[in-house]
Amino acid sequence: MSEHAIEFLQEWIDEKCQCPATPVRIEEHAETLARECAAKAAEVGIALEDIQEEVGDIQDLIASRLEDAVEAANDEREDPGTKRSA
Repeated sequence: MSEHAIEFLQEWIDEKCQCPATPVRIEEHAETLARECAAKAAEVGIALEDIQEEVGDIQDLIASRLEDAVEAANDEREDPGTKRSA
């Protein structure tokens, strides 16, 4: 995968894979986001195949990142004193 494709994917995931504001089904949300990512990648000239060659199924990657974000948000709600200040 090209450096451009790696950078695109990292930035896109950082921006889009946040804890949803309302409860959602992770798999459905990941499917929607995977379509959005593929469309945006195509707009900037990156083939989805190039991304998936490196990271595997992009929907699975996005679902995993969403689950991590939800877990982190739940941990923060349970113990807000553990949050570190920048």
